[in-house]
Amino acid sequence: MTDVDETAALERARELVADSERIVALTGAGISTESGIPDFRGPQGVWTRNPAAQALVTIQSYVASAEVRQQAWQERLNHPAWSARPNAAHRALVDLERRGKLAALITQNIDELHQQAGSSPDIVLELHGTIHQTVCLQCSDRRPMRETLDRVEAGEADPPCRLCGGILKSATISFGQALDASVLARAQAAAESCDLMLAAGTSLSVHPAAGLVGLAADAGATVIVCNAEPTPYDRIAAEVLRGPLGTVLPSLL
Repeated sequence: MTDVDETAALERARELVADSERIVALTGAGISTESGIPDFRGPQGVWTRNPAAQALVTIQSYVASAEVRQQAWQERLNHPAWSARPNAAHRALVDLERRGKLAALITQNIDELHQQAGSSPDIVLELHGTIHQTVCLQCSDRRPMRETLDRVEAGEADPPCRLCGGILKSATISFGQALDASVLARAQAAAESCDLMLAAGTSLSVHPAAGLVGLAADAGATVIVCNAEPTPYDRIAAEVLRGPLGTVLPSLL
């Protein structure tokens, strides 16, 4: 695509946003890469560079192996989310909400950067949970992540739940775990009732999150895809925008 084509696509996308009244955004790892949090499937993604890392976020491996859990706790201890700050792409969605156009912000991210940027917690739907809390797999007790990381730093390699002794993990959805049914239901309802679905920084390859785009399109919504790499849903999008989201989203919104 030439610079002229890209400019024309951006202008058409701007018109679609201007004409919309109820926008739903679906964001993925690509919106946080400019905040220093690497994505998973991109050319420099975590799993692209180290396929074995996926075992750390697979529930069967996590439950079965103390060694995997110990590795996972070290990864959490050094997770880039602790030092990351929202970027211009996150702030563009805050501006869209303040204009009264953003009905819901569905995210596959676990970093809470949308809330840190100023997005209302009432409209943020975290499909894959949050790394800022822990959950016990046995009794479901939830606590701040920092509390457990302090225990790891103090020498507990695989800290158990303090209530029941069960296995602790981050309050995120691992491979093999079902999404929170109530969060998914709210996301589906938002997708079915929007007039524009904006997919930003997501490969749209993980379901059921990716299916929300098709759900919105089937309900009559216009689709705009903003992603560095092609996605399976580009073919149904009214416009597809490439480039760094810290530049693309502020220009669009």
